[in-house]
Amino acid sequence: MTRPRLPRLLAETRSGVLLFSITPPRRSTAEDRVTEIAKVTLDRLSGLDLDGLILYDIDDESDRNPDERPFPFSATLDPARYYADHLSGWDKPVVIYRCVGKYAADELREWMAGVDEKVLSVFVGASSGGKTVRTNLREAQKLRAEVRPELPLGAVVISERQDEHLRMLAKQERGAGFFISQVVYHVNETKNLLSDYYYACRERGTQPLSVIFTLSLCGSLKTLEFLGWLGVDVPRWLQNSLRHSEDPLAESYRQCIAIARDLIDFCEHLGIPYGFNVENVSIRRTEIEATTDLAAEVAELLRYRRH
Repeated sequence: MTRPRLPRLLAETRSGVLLFSITPPRRSTAEDRVTEIAKVTLDRLSGLDLDGLILYDIDDESDRNPDERPFPFSATLDPARYYADHLSGWDKPVVIYRCVGKYAADELREWMAGVDEKVLSVFVGASSGGKTVRTNLREAQKLRAEVRPELPLGAVVISERQDEHLRMLAKQERGAGFFISQVVYHVNETKNLLSDYYYACRERGTQPLSVIFTLSLCGSLKTLEFLGWLGVDVPRWLQNSLRHSEDPLAESYRQCIAIARDLIDFCEHLGIPYGFNVENVSIRRTEIEATTDLAAEVAELLRYRRH
């Protein structure tokens, strides 16, 4: 039996969706090197049982956190252009993130009007309330409703934020059809959010939408520091495990699988549709290979829930 494509899976709130996310190369990368990176990426992903690919849109978030960024910010290629120019060999759907504050309304309008049927999107708002933006999140959501209402639209979920379930419901009312989380390391915070969201939906007589949980390996203490800078809540016991482990990459891999199992069990108990996004932002070969292995193992966990 042929598995439905990603837009249908999300529209029908089917559990078991599996995505893999990448960040486009730096804007300063030579064109021939960009082509080479794209080819290697597609070759690596071809062996995975994925429903789609996520392309991140990176923005400078120094306004959100005044502390020094562990990894210096470097502008990357526009994900829509990277997809159009270098990933034509990818035949499955693509979720293109849009940090909408970077773009004028006319730019977003033109992009949405021209995307093909394989494209979904996630709109991301400003990293802080005081940041100057060209288009705010509500304006972008309204624009999509006017220009391309059939474009499947997702929204970001951050478990650590207060009243996040209310934000989810508000985004749902404004057109969001699915949610993708920030990196999950604190399972209890995520389960608290899911519980709040589920019972708020039940109270309102609303169907919960699919929640895609992001898993990301942490192969070094520098990466752990960066997660903290991004606002990811890593429990102290897990920080200790990673800091004192002889192999933090192996330890984080083990924890990611444990998190996946825990969330699968919890979502199935409540009846919330779920999936996973395996994130790859590292340029270290060992972490790239481990991330591919992680996606393959998560696919195996989902195998009996995907057909």
